[in-house]
Amino acid sequence: MRVVGENITGPGIFSFSEALKMAEALELDLVEISPQVDPPVCRIIDYQKYLYQRKKKAKEMKANASKIVIKEIRFGPNTDEHDYQFKLKHAQGFLTEGAKVKAYVFFRGRSILFSDHGEKLLLRFAVDLEEWGKAEQMPKLEGKRMIMMLAPAKKK
Repeated sequence: MRVVGENITGPGIFSFSEALKMAEALELDLVEISPQVDPPVCRIIDYQKYLYQRKKKAKEMKANASKIVIKEIRFGPNTDEHDYQFKLKHAQGFLTEGAKVKAYVFFRGRSILFSDHGEKLLLRFAVDLEEWGKAEQMPKLEGKRMIMMLAPAKKK
């Protein structure tokens, strides 16, 4: 087998028993890296240290991963101007914090007849928030709700 490692003076091809003796002499472990090749490749390393470093790197990657937060804003089909401005201000805050905004218009009973009012409201909402975020999807009706997603704008 081919033996490689940091502390090996002459990396080369050795028998299994010789490679094991070399690893024991260095008080390290003999680990098979690629058994498919001819001859198989083994590395002399401290296996516990290797496992620890791999676990530490995985934990670091998980900590650096960004978590997506979705905030919801709910409108009625006939939301008046003051309520609209109030919710617009909240959405601006959410988008500047980096959270996504899920804006939806809920319809009760016969108010579903005014679905065009809901669509206009959501489109106006997206236009008013253009400098803070962009619409990921256009308004679409799902059951008795018309939903639109907004993602925060990329910081330059």
